[in-house]
This record gives sequence, C-alpha cells and structure tokens, in this order.
Amino acid sequence: MYGTWVLLSLIFISSIPVIAVYVWFRLAKYQLSLFQFLFALLAGAAAFLPALFLQNLLNFPVTPGGRLALFFDYFVRIAFTEELSRLLMLFVFFFVSGRVSGEASNITQVEDTAQPLSYNTVKKGTAIGLIAGLGFAIIESSRFAAADTSVLLLRVITAAVHGACGSRVGAAAVMFRSSPIQAFFRLLTATAIHGIFNFMVLQPGISSIAAVLIAISALISSILTIRGGWTSVEKSPANP
Repeated sequence: MYGTWVLLSLIFISSIPVIAVYVWFRLAKYQLSLFQFLFALLAGAAAFLPALFLQNLLNFPVTPGGRLALFFDYFVRIAFTEELSRLLMLFVFFFVSGRVSGEASNITQVEDTAQPLSYNTVKKGTAIGLIAGLGFAIIESSRFAAADTSVLLLRVITAAVHGACGSRVGAAAVMFRSSPIQAFFRLLTATAIHGIFNFMVLQPGISSIAAVLIAISALISSILTIRGGWTSVEKSPANP
C-alpha cells in the first residue's frame, strides 16, 4: 500500500508541467477540447512502449568506448527512437480524433497537397505535440524517480525537453503529407535537441544546469510558436 502511494505521488509530481500547460490553454481559450487534450496526453504516454521496444532492439555494442558509440546511444538509440515513437502515436491521435469528432477530414489531411498548410493547423499540431511530449515525460520521470527519488526534481524540470521536442514532432505530423521535407526537418531538429540534451545529462563532468538551460530554451521556442492561439484568419506558415 505504501509503495502504491509513493508511485501515485511520483506520477502527480511528474504531472505538474502538464497541469501548468492545461491551465495556460484554458486561460488563453485555445480551441482544444478536454478530450483532445487528454487523448494527446495518452498518445504521448503510449509512445513510451514502442520507444522502449526500439531501444532494447538497438541495444548492441557500436565501437565500445568510442565517439561513434556515444553518438549512436544518445542520438539514435534514445533520442531518435523516442521522437519516432511520438510521431507514430501522433499519427494515430490525429486519425482517431478526426473520426471521433466527425470531421470530414482530419488535421493531417489537406484537399490540395500543392497548397501549404494553414498557419493555424501548424500551430495546433505544435500544441498537441507539446502535450504528447509531456505525457511521455510523465511516464519516463516516474520510472526514473521510482528507482532514485533524488532525480525527481531534475526530471520534472527537464520534462521541458520532451514537450519542446514533442511540439516539433507534432508539427511534423501535420506537415507529413503536404510538406514531407519540412516534416523530416522538424523530426531531425527534435532528435538533435533531444540528443544534445542526453549528452549534457548523461556525460560525466557536465553540469546539469546546461541540460536545464537547453530544455527551457527549446520549450520557450515552442511556446512562442503556439502563443496567440488559433485565429479565424488562415495564414501560411511562411507568412504568419
């Protein structure tokens, strides 16, 4: 019973960033229903399982002790697998949420692929990706904190990197059909940010403050993209 309460406490503390984002969205009156918010959170949490599977699958030695091994571990085995898993779960999210809401076409579909996605659509994809990233962070933070509670505070703060990377993957998900090159670039950017963060956290001799600064800087960039909500005037991402 004691262990259950500890686990629930860890999950609640790990959820603080999510609660803060939800309050922000409500106060800003963004066009995102509670169902979409919770479903995006669930999609992000669900991404933990395929990411874990892929990480175990890629857990083989690559030039042990060399720089290539570090790059592979931090950027490919950890960062890329988590971002790819998020992307896959967000595809599922947009498909299911479009069907449930009864929309004629979901957010990942455009009538004419030659036309750029609306600015509003990209912003909404970014916001949903942010939520999904924080959903992933809840599971990961709780898992690490259960093994060592001393890392809980750092994990809660650095959950920002999952939100920041998730926002970029969310934008990639909605751009995938109409702008595959831009979508790939955003996925690559998310992987790079995540990989650099992993290097800062896991490499001995580097202060955790550097990782925190990277996480917060990336999150601020995502917030600035989302900020302002979704307007009735449609704009191209190239001409906001």
